[in-house]
Amino acid sequence: MQIKKIESVTLYSDDIPGAKEAVNKECVESQDSTGRFVIGVSQPQLTAYWPDANLRNGCAVVICPGGGYRGLSVDKEGDAIALRLVKLGISAFVLKYRLPCDDTMDNRKLGPLQDVQQALQLVKSHATEWQLDLAKIGVMGFSAGGHVASCAAVHYQRPVLPTLSPVMIKPAFQILIYPVISMDPQITHSGSKALLIGEDASPADIEYFSNDRQVNSDSPRAFIMHANDDVNVSVENSLCYYRALMASQVPVQLLLLADGGHGFGMYHNYDWFQSLTMWLKVNQLIS
Repeated sequence: MQIKKIESVTLYSDDIPGAKEAVNKECVESQDSTGRFVIGVSQPQLTAYWPDANLRNGCAVVICPGGGYRGLSVDKEGDAIALRLVKLGISAFVLKYRLPCDDTMDNRKLGPLQDVQQALQLVKSHATEWQLDLAKIGVMGFSAGGHVASCAAVHYQRPVLPTLSPVMIKPAFQILIYPVISMDPQITHSGSKALLIGEDASPADIEYFSNDRQVNSDSPRAFIMHANDDVNVSVENSLCYYRALMASQVPVQLLLLADGGHGFGMYHNYDWFQSLTMWLKVNQLIS
């Protein structure tokens, strides 16, 4: 039977652990030529984008759209990216993760991380059925979605749920596009920090969610891209993560664009995706 090119995959087979019973307030707040900005996400979803059978190469990526932990740019930083990846033979999974909210979850700090860990384990558990290579399943994130993705890359040894396995939730690689990395007040994106851990977060939470401080020699290899003139999420986020990976001798490639600001997705006069494609080939994730 031929697999549909795009299909919804159930992220949790039963009730969502840690979720509170609440009215689903998900809605499209705005829409422009780049797509929809969705807010109020309390029911996570995973959407699979399958390459043509003759292109499929075993590589897979779980994509986390950005939106400052307030919403999700589900098209510009989700669908559009997935459609580009499948052309390379990569199976892409767009994750609509829950947005931090005390009304919908017991611990808003851990909701997004729980969802990305669940997504990675789910994808890996279907590796044989979906013709995936366990050594080639990674994570990708944009802006605050880059924080979710980098959380997956550094916190896999501490699963949010006891049903999750560190081996099954560790991504083989991480792709971070203008990511939020640090919760340090000097460089963080204040909106993301406030919504995830609070404006007056404890030193312990700042340390835990500053992902540059959580890197070790076993962290997955990385591709990072950022624009130097980004005034929303300082490029220092990518630089501090790059330095941490380098210090731990983790292979990392950093692409800095002279301009472009923040949140441009594919809408930039420099096709950074070509650089990413070369990185994927050099790292033998695709041929």
